[in-house]
Amino acid sequence: MSKDTFPFTSTSLRSLRMEQELQEWEDARRALARRRSMTRGPLPRAPRPPPKQQQRPLQEVRAPPPPVRCRDTAVHNTFMCGDIKGVYAVLKDPAMVNALMETVHEKMVWAPEMGMWTLSSKVKQTSALRLAASRGHSGCVEELLFRGAEVDADPGGSTALHDACIGGHTACAQLLLSHGADPDLLAEDGSAPLHLCTSAQSLQCAELLLEGGAEVNVLTRESRLTPLHVAARQGLEEHVELFLSHGADVLAKNREGETPLNAACSGAERPSEAGRYLRVVQMLLGAGANPQTAGRKLHTPLHNACANCSPRIAELLLQHGAKADEANCAGYTPMDCLLQVVEDYPDQQPEAIARSLLNHGAKPASPKMLKCCAGSPATLEVILNSYTSIPSCDWIESLSTEIYEEYQSFFDVVSQMSGQPRALQHLCRCALRQKLGALCYSAVHKLDIPTSVKDYLLLSNEGKLH
Repeated sequence: MSKDTFPFTSTSLRSLRMEQELQEWEDARRALARRRSMTRGPLPRAPRPPPKQQQRPLQEVRAPPPPVRCRDTAVHNTFMCGDIKGVYAVLKDPAMVNALMETVHEKMVWAPEMGMWTLSSKVKQTSALRLAASRGHSGCVEELLFRGAEVDADPGGSTALHDACIGGHTACAQLLLSHGADPDLLAEDGSAPLHLCTSAQSLQCAELLLEGGAEVNVLTRESRLTPLHVAARQGLEEHVELFLSHGADVLAKNREGETPLNAACSGAERPSEAGRYLRVVQMLLGAGANPQTAGRKLHTPLHNACANCSPRIAELLLQHGAKADEANCAGYTPMDCLLQVVEDYPDQQPEAIARSLLNHGAKPASPKMLKCCAGSPATLEVILNSYTSIPSCDWIESLSTEIYEEYQSFFDVVSQMSGQPRALQHLCRCALRQKLGALCYSAVHKLDIPTSVKDYLLLSNEGKLH
C-alpha cells in the first residue's frame, strides 16, 4: 500500500459522508440568504440619536414663608403716628415691611345656644403701609414702598390706596399710584377707590385716580353704584362736575334702578345743605338726567324731593318735566310723600312744594290727609284752596290743645267754611285749573292777563281762604 493512501474503513467513510452533507447544507443556506437579500428592498437607515443636551439641574421650589404677624400696639402706633425714626428701627427686620398688623377686639355677644352673654374676640388685620396711608404719613409710605412693600396687598379687605382716598390724603395716593397701585381694584366690600372719595378733601385724590387710568363708571360689586351715584348722594358738587367732565354716565342705574339724580334728591335731607344739593341737581339735569326715571319701587326723584321737603329742588324737577301725579309702588304720589313729613319740616316751606305740585297738575290731596298738615296752616290753606268746597274737618276736634290754641283763629275759619259754597271766582279758578291739568303752569304764563290774576290762578297768593 502506498504511503499517500489510507485504508477506507466504514468509520472513515461515514465521517466523510457527514462532512459532505454538512457542507451541502451550508451552501444551500447561503444561497437562500442571497436570493432573499436580492428580492427585498434596502432597510431604512436607523435614525441618529438626538445630540445630547446639557440638562439643567432641577431647582427646588420652596413655598414662600408665612407672613410675619405683629400684635404689638407700639409697632402699630409707630406707623400710625408716622414716627420715621421708629419706622427705621422696626424695619431693621426686613420681614416687618409686609408683616400683618393684627388687632384683637373683644366685645360681649349674645349666645342663644348658651342663653347668656359671652366675650368674643375678633381679629382685624391690616399692614404697615395701610396704617401709614390711612393717616396721611407720606414719608412713611415712601420708605415702605422703597423697601419693597406690596402696593396692592389687601390684608383686612382693603389696600393702602383705599385708605388714602377715604382720608383724602393726596400725597399718599400719588405715591401709591406712581408705584403701580391698581386704581380700579375692588375692596372686600366691593368699592373701588373712586367710590371712597366721599369728602370735599378727596377731590384731588379723585383727580389723580382718573389721571391714573381709573374707570369713571366703575361699579360696586353688589349695589352696582357708580362714583357719580356716590358723589351725588353726598352732594359733592365738585366731584360731580369732575366725573361728568370725564364722561360719567348720568343715566346709569344701580341695582335698585335708580340714577344719580335719584341719589341726589334722596340725599338732600338737611336744610343747611339744600344749596349744594340744588346745584348738583342742576348739573345732572344739564347733563341730560331724566327727572321721570323711577327705581324698582317706582320712586321718582320728585318723590324723594318731596319726602325731604326740598322746595327748590321740587320746583326745578317740575320745570324739567317731572310728573306731579306719578304714584310709586305703594300708591303714594309726591303730594302724599310731602304731607307725611309736614310735621317734621314745618320751617322748610312745605306750602311752597304743595303749591308747585298743584300748579303742575297734581290732583288735590285726599281729605283724609288734611290732618297731617295741621301743624302748618300755610300748607293746609294751599290744599284747601284746591277744593271746590271745603270738606268736613271733624279732625280739628282731635288736635292737641297746644296746636289748636296756637292756630285757633285759622281753625275756626276752616270749621265755619266747611260744607259752605265757595266764591264764584274761586270756582272759576278750580274749573280752569282742572281743564289745563299738567299744562297749567306753562299755559297761564302765556295768557294775556294781569300778573295778579296769573298769581291767583297759580295759587301764588298767600291770602285767606276764598
